[in-house]
Amino acid sequence: MKLSQIKSILKTVATVQFTLPNGSAVPEHFHVTEVGLITKKFIDCGGTLREEVVVNFQLWDANDWEHRLKPQKLLDIIELSEKVIGIGDHEIEVEYQDTTIGKYDLDFDGNTFLLVNKKTACLALNQCGIPAQKPNVILSEIKNQSNSCTPGGGCC
Repeated sequence: MKLSQIKSILKTVATVQFTLPNGSAVPEHFHVTEVGLITKKFIDCGGTLREEVVVNFQLWDANDWEHRLKPQKLLDIIELSEKVIGIGDHEIEVEYQDTTIGKYDLDFDGNTFLLVNKKTACLALNQCGIPAQKPNVILSEIKNQSNSCTPGGGCC
């Protein structure tokens, strides 16, 4: 989800709720402790220089049980970050500490924001020596060919 999308959604919802990939909810009394811009420059395994830019939201579960972040308050924090830091319309990455700090992509199901597991991937598959995936073959569907072994044929 891009920053422009969450801004549009925040203008239409009454509450801000986040759901973890396992279906459990981030506690209602969470705080957004950071809205930032993260730039990552790196070289992939094929030697290509790359740059990734994301808007980062950090969620924090505090012990102030009565706290509720209102949509307008989060929108105000985002707009201040855009103005002060110069944040553009990038994809959002959410940090949340469960058993360890996790980084998630963000989606919306019409009611709640969904924290979506991120996955790693090779960005240079053609250069890093990973073989193409072999097709799955169902042995019962292989037709008996003239050059194949037959029981008692002596080829095996």
